[in-house]
Amino acid sequence: MIGTLPTGPRNAIVDVPGVAVGHATIVEGDAIRTGVTAVIPHPGDLYRERVPAAIHVANGYGKLLGVTQVRELGELETPILLTGTLGVWKAADALVEWMLDKPGMAQVRSLNPVVGETNDGFLSDIRARPIRPEHVRQALETASTDNVEEGAVGAGTGTVAFGWKGGIGTSSRRLPGDAGGHTVGVLVQSNYGGDLVITGVPVGRALPDPAGFEAPAAPAAADRPPAAGDGSIMIVVATDAPLDARLLRRLAARAIIGLGRTGASMSNGSGDYVIAFSTAPESRMQAGARTHRLQLLTNDAMDGLFLAVAEATEEAIVNSLFRAHTVTGHRGTIPALPLERVLPRLRAAPRP
Repeated sequence: MIGTLPTGPRNAIVDVPGVAVGHATIVEGDAIRTGVTAVIPHPGDLYRERVPAAIHVANGYGKLLGVTQVRELGELETPILLTGTLGVWKAADALVEWMLDKPGMAQVRSLNPVVGETNDGFLSDIRARPIRPEHVRQALETASTDNVEEGAVGAGTGTVAFGWKGGIGTSSRRLPGDAGGHTVGVLVQSNYGGDLVITGVPVGRALPDPAGFEAPAAPAAADRPPAAGDGSIMIVVATDAPLDARLLRRLAARAIIGLGRTGASMSNGSGDYVIAFSTAPESRMQAGARTHRLQLLTNDAMDGLFLAVAEATEEAIVNSLFRAHTVTGHRGTIPALPLERVLPRLRAAPRP
């Protein structure tokens, strides 16, 4: 485990009560390796019982659909979808159809689907745009509050992180009772570069170059340069702490601490986004209501949540790498992180 706070029972975003996650993994022929991941904040009517939300943009090289309305109103009215870059608009269209078909939605004339992405164009033929409505429905309708499948699954099927196979990762942290007892859960779609660091140990430069890892004479490359930084990461943060959009913006910004601890370079071509929401019933907003009476934490009470989100983000990213497997696709093979080399180095590192 990373950090000092305990995890929730599943060490996953679904440790936040009511949150569900579903995947659709698309593997077709030799060139399609992509998918959809859905995060559903609670099992009720999301359009009428909206959760407060905020979005933090660390680097805006991306196609996050729905961002301006979330920033303006501070609320989510749909599930969150993650997918590949050129699948954003197809996924959004299918999400809208799925929402409009629900009971009680016949008179709805506006809807703000939130869809994030990373570019999986090395392993998947991104120009084929293979996302279909049935993929989106599968991710939404199989979403579960049980354990979250990680690695090369759903929106993480074709992603690459630090030159190794990235993917979906998740983790959670629970505050002690005297700090509120709240849970923070994080789910990531890792697809970015830099110089890999795990629990403070700079393991990346001790590993062979991923591009030649399967070659018989793969070099040790102890001083090779960091992996290319271009790419992106989507970070979804959920908590049961009673927060409004302002406090959620503060929480989302601290997730970038966890990203930085992994050695991310956050280059010009990397889209790095955090979407944060609260599931606390006392913080929800009813559609059509004239007033909201929201019970919120104070600013001083946020410290434990800041620590929790940094630790959970860092571990979710590491889990996305540890759970991934080698994938061959459109333009070649991306190997899984060689744990047989990584784990001994982590065990041998001095600890405080």
